[in-house]
Parts: sequence; structure tokens; C-alpha cells
Amino acid sequence: MPRSASGGRHELGQNFLHHRPTLHRITSLVSDTSGAILELGAGDGALTARLARLNRPVTAIDIDEHRVARLRTSLPGVRVHHADVLKHPLAGPVIVGNLPFHLTTPIFRRLLGRRSWRTAILLTQWEVARKRAGVGGGTMMTAQSAPWFAFDLAGRVPSWGFAPQPSVDGGVLRISRRDEPLVPDSDRTAYTSFVSNVFTGRGGSLTALISRAARVDRNRTKRALRDAGVHGDGRPRDLRPEHWAALWRGLR
Repeated sequence: MPRSASGGRHELGQNFLHHRPTLHRITSLVSDTSGAILELGAGDGALTARLARLNRPVTAIDIDEHRVARLRTSLPGVRVHHADVLKHPLAGPVIVGNLPFHLTTPIFRRLLGRRSWRTAILLTQWEVARKRAGVGGGTMMTAQSAPWFAFDLAGRVPSWGFAPQPSVDGGVLRISRRDEPLVPDSDRTAYTSFVSNVFTGRGGSLTALISRAARVDRNRTKRALRDAGVHGDGRPRDLRPEHWAALWRGLR
């Protein structure tokens, strides 16, 4: 295949999924949703073809113009665009994608800042999927987003299920927008800053970190922790979405 204007397979971060159980799993997860589908990074169309058989509007984007041309020919019922996932509008109720591993974080940040979708089913590195789902402890990004989104780990993908084969396994992550957010939208900027200050604070117990982040005295922080069902000697990564929300309400 001719070299893309954006680079070769390595430069584009292309690891094409051919693991049939995972293709079936993702398609099944999408079939449980409703509405139009936007696929990020269609590649050779292994998943795109399955999505097209769901008889729903499908739009697929890819940065490789040669693969875009092939998909337009092989899947005439799919709208295929030559586009950059970091620039293309993330519109539509359902977002699906095998994300380039080196672009996972900026794609996540862009996706979680948009209000135009309901469900995202994404294939990422295994450790990224685990962390976003809170397995083994939550991350700052997940804690900042959790009042508005639910993260579920939906499967592991062996590295040999991709071509070329990456050095790590993949993970399927489902992100669902909450019908009722745990924190009001009007508090989002302040809440996000609070979580960041807790995670990046230095030294001391969880009580001390939260007290400094919220700029309240320790007695009030202890009461908020107790009411939220949180031990003050824990760590920020141990807190679940409902804990963060309860702390925010108690400290505000």
C-alpha cells in the first residue's frame, strides 16, 4: 500500500485489530446502544464492516487517505471521512474506536470534554483501560470525570490480536454518560480543580491533602470523610466516584 501523507503504519500508530472474539464483543456492546455510530480510526475496516451490518447510520474516520479510499469502495453504505481524530467533531450518540496507543490521553481529554455523545466503546492499552475503570485504584482523570461518566472494563485483548503486534495487550473500555450527574454541571470547573489539588498535593494523610485542597480545617474535613464513608488514612486513588461526590457536597 502507498505511504500515507501522514506517515507510515508506525508513524500513524496503526495496530489493526483482527481478534475475532474482540470484534464480536465490541459489536455486541454497540448493538446494546441506539442511534448513529461514529468510528474513530477505521483502519482496514474489520470493525467498520460489522458495525455497518447493525443497520444504523455509521460514520468512520481515518487519517490514512489510502485506507479511506478503499473503505469508501468496499463499504458504500458507510460515510467515510479522511480526518484527524484530534480535530474531527466528536458528534453522535455512540463513539467507537481502536485508539492509537500514543494518542489515548489527548483523545480521552477531548472526548470527555464533549457533551454530544452518550456511550463510547474504546479499545486502548490494557493498563489504561484498567486504570480508567478504577481497577487497582483510580486515576486523577477518572476521578475528575466520574461524576458525569461511568467507566466499565469490558474485556482484555491479547497483543497477538493486532497487526502489527504491539508490546502490550489491549483493553475494551465502555464509557457511559450518567443520566443524573453526581456533581452539578455548574460545579465542574471547581470540582475538577479540587480533585487535581488532592492528587497533586504533597505529603501527609488523605485528611491533610483534602483539607489543603478544599481550604477548610481538619475537623470539617474529618466530618466530610466520615459522612462519605472514607477512611482518612487512605489514598486519593482509593476513592470511588460516589466518595468524591459525597466529599464535594460535604466540603462545599
